[in-house]
Amino acid sequence: MKILEVTSNNRKRVFEVGTPEGTYSFPYAKLDIEPSKDNPIRDVYPDPEAGCEAFTCVLESGDEDSVHVDAVLEYNQDPRIMSELLLHNLTVEALRALEESKLSRRELIRRLETSPSQFYRLLDPTCQRKSIAQMVALLHLLGRKVELVVRAS
Repeated sequence: MKILEVTSNNRKRVFEVGTPEGTYSFPYAKLDIEPSKDNPIRDVYPDPEAGCEAFTCVLESGDEDSVHVDAVLEYNQDPRIMSELLLHNLTVEALRALEESKLSRRELIRRLETSPSQFYRLLDPTCQRKSIAQMVALLHLLGRKVELVVRAS
């Protein structure tokens, strides 16, 4: 997701990050280099070197910090990004389990009743076109127990 614009709001001490999906806030306190009265923000802009998928904050002292749009979405707990993060974590665990497993990939494909191309999509951490049910089935075959815990926030 691209960042269209970013502004600093010193009164609220947040950045307001505009994307095609909407505007999100991101607090100064989450930066590695926190601005202060003695070292205020000089400039903030969508970073073209990151394909406008991050913004860079420059302080008066010349210190810089960049924040990727995924960090902004995760902070705001965007439902889409939280779902993608869950799928990514399940995929990473499946890859770990696959390294430890003595089952062949061909056997896993047969047991999942799927095609080789779909199986390899399940193992691709960047692919979001898979379901959580497919990942749970794969993890089950690899000897992993998946528990879903729902808590009040």
